[in-house]
Amino acid sequence: MAKDKTNYTCTECGGISPKWLGKCPHCNAWNTLVEGVAESSAPAKNRYGNQHQGLAKLSEVTTLSDIDATDMQRTPTGHDELDRVLGGGIVEGGVVLIGGDPGIGKSTLLLQALDSLQRAGQSTLYVTGEESGAQIALRSRRLGLEGSQVKVLAEIQLEKILATLENERPTIAVIDSIQTVYSDQLTSAPGSVAQVRECAAHLTRAAKSSGVCIVLVGHVTKEGALAGPRVLEHMVDTVLYFEGDTHSSFRLVRAIKNRFGAVNEIGVFAMTEKGLKGVSNPSAIFLSQHTEPVPGSCVMVTLEGTRPMLVEIQALVDSGGPSPRRLSVGLDKDRLAMLLAVLHRHAGVACMDQDVFVNAVGGVRISEPAADLAVMLAITSSLRGRPLPKGFLAFGEVGLAGEVRPAPRGQERLKEAAKLGFSVAIVPKANAPKKNDKAFEGLTIHAVGRIEQALEVVRSLQ
Repeated sequence: MAKDKTNYTCTECGGISPKWLGKCPHCNAWNTLVEGVAESSAPAKNRYGNQHQGLAKLSEVTTLSDIDATDMQRTPTGHDELDRVLGGGIVEGGVVLIGGDPGIGKSTLLLQALDSLQRAGQSTLYVTGEESGAQIALRSRRLGLEGSQVKVLAEIQLEKILATLENERPTIAVIDSIQTVYSDQLTSAPGSVAQVRECAAHLTRAAKSSGVCIVLVGHVTKEGALAGPRVLEHMVDTVLYFEGDTHSSFRLVRAIKNRFGAVNEIGVFAMTEKGLKGVSNPSAIFLSQHTEPVPGSCVMVTLEGTRPMLVEIQALVDSGGPSPRRLSVGLDKDRLAMLLAVLHRHAGVACMDQDVFVNAVGGVRISEPAADLAVMLAITSSLRGRPLPKGFLAFGEVGLAGEVRPAPRGQERLKEAAKLGFSVAIVPKANAPKKNDKAFEGLTIHAVGRIEQALEVVRSLQ
């Protein structure tokens, strides 16, 4: 098979050069030329002549009302937490990109999902570029997948992988990993920007044309972002990140992008001797194990996609030196500095000479501002050395003027707290439920409008 010609495209101006140069001949930018495959196309005839000759066939234009819109059919993977993140299961012709740190469990989870799909009657294919078939077989036996009929292909050449996909026609294929795949049409090494982008584009086109669901495993950089070109995330339908500490048994799979489901949805897994198992009640992971209330601990209800979860916020306030430290884990550091200023200005709680450390238990990351009230109450509790009442929780955004703003879907947050047996809650006034609502029985709700009012309620409860 003859190789297609390669060219080099400037990432700054889009100009094309037939050979690599240190400087773009069009915009004079340095080190911006990236290798790519030149698309072969027949020269257009009579470009400026007869308008009925040498023109491309027009595509049909349809109005939105005439399009038959039906929900995409989904195939469950057999793992409820993974299906939740995917939006209900795999979609025909969908392309999923999953990334995570080495050894966190990406290959383990995908092998378990393929085995479940194969046992449900689906055709599966596992393409490995980093391990041999014998290593995959050893892992399957270690996971207890005895007698698994998942097909395995140890190959890294793109053309051979595409030919196998065309021949096997599986329902789902896993490419582990996209950084190891290379195309003969390019001269650059596997894992380079040109190879990753070109191979991902060919696999995406193959998925759309054949209806095969393709899962691409991607490496991550030291900063935790997916390695390779950022355009890779725009090519695929779903982007998942595998999160968690390798020293902890719990793992989180977070949806960063999903054309077929909710964004920022998470699935929670526990690593066991038999692989990853879904956690049906993740709130239990992020709540405290204290037998009695301790100072500096406050529980809040956060939203991860469509799921309300209870998370413990811990704060430690200690005497600092001339330059007190502000450190947060799982929360925005800049927002912590802002909340300390609001706490001082509007509530009279001064921490300017104190070290302040804030942590979200369980390794979860909280990006929504609904954690503001819980953070401020935890800091105040630690500073005064007085624990919050047992069964206490709080949520709400705090503004620079000291007002407590409502959090989205506050009723769902409170229902989750009542279901788990919490007895006292401080919430924004706009999130206060109507009276005599049986869904909140056993939960005493205090609605506040300002941070001063919230601290007064806490003093009366302590």
